[in-house]
Amino acid sequence: MSFGGPQAGGEQQNGQQGYGYGYPQQPGYGYPQQPPAYGQQPTYGQPQQPNPFPGAQDTGTPDWGALADASASRNKRKRLLFIGGGVVAALAVGAVVATAIVSTNRNNEEAKNGGPTPTGSVAPTDTASPAPTFSSVAPLPPPNPMDYISDAKKDKAPLSPEGLFPGKKLSMNKRPYAKGATSSTTNCAAVTQGALGGVLKNNGCTRVIRATYVRDGVAITVGVAVFPTDEQASRAKKQASGGIAPLTGAGVKDFCHATVCLRRTNSIGRYVYLTQAGFLNGKKVTTGDSAVFQASDDLGTFTFNQLYARGRAQASAAAGAPRE
Repeated sequence: MSFGGPQAGGEQQNGQQGYGYGYPQQPGYGYPQQPPAYGQQPTYGQPQQPNPFPGAQDTGTPDWGALADASASRNKRKRLLFIGGGVVAALAVGAVVATAIVSTNRNNEEAKNGGPTPTGSVAPTDTASPAPTFSSVAPLPPPNPMDYISDAKKDKAPLSPEGLFPGKKLSMNKRPYAKGATSSTTNCAAVTQGALGGVLKNNGCTRVIRATYVRDGVAITVGVAVFPTDEQASRAKKQASGGIAPLTGAGVKDFCHATVCLRRTNSIGRYVYLTQAGFLNGKKVTTGDSAVFQASDDLGTFTFNQLYARGRAQASAAAGAPRE
């Protein structure tokens, strides 16, 4: 910004000499524009105001009307500038208030909705939560059903023909079988054919339970031989020869005598289960007789499931009992 003002100096421009009175030559400051007459003292007064209207004749008397108009014009400009500045200030304040309101609304919404959670941060809590405690003792594994049907010392559940073969019939995959006679004996060799009796006896067989089922002219006897341990049962299965003797009665006539029948042997835990299946009319069984093979599979599967369920029931009971 520059500042203007009267120029100082005692020389007249345009090569004219000064008046020798040492007065400044610039007009408009109340000093005489011509040298006073000889013997006349110069007059001093208030600085003369410059003519606000260039080109108008300067009579030496201020034009009060023009001065009033100029003053009013200046006041009007100041008032407009003040009003304009007030509007700008109001807009600025309004913008600040609007921003504050928007920010407040956003913060309220985040607080209402839980707010964004920084990744990897944990919200502070007023009270300290107790640290979780863990037992130094590993929990015991759940009992294995096989443990209860592999050793007579654990396998204490009641054992009977009705327990293994309940009801008057069974169904496997919607194939119904009617139940015939059942039996139970501790003379294992007495209910066998061929060399099977000796094998059962030599490996410590303690009991044999039998049941017979019929379906569509095919009869199947299933026998369960019981041993003290699973090792003895496994040996008996591997050494098995001959078969379980057919069980007749309860509406089922004699079958599998002086003919060819299907014999199978398997084991689970301390039990060996055997099947013998054939036609009621004495027909010899061939590899093409799928009905006989299907009946043998169904009764073998049913017996396996029953024996495993026995172990599972005892394991479940042990899991629910108080432990020392």
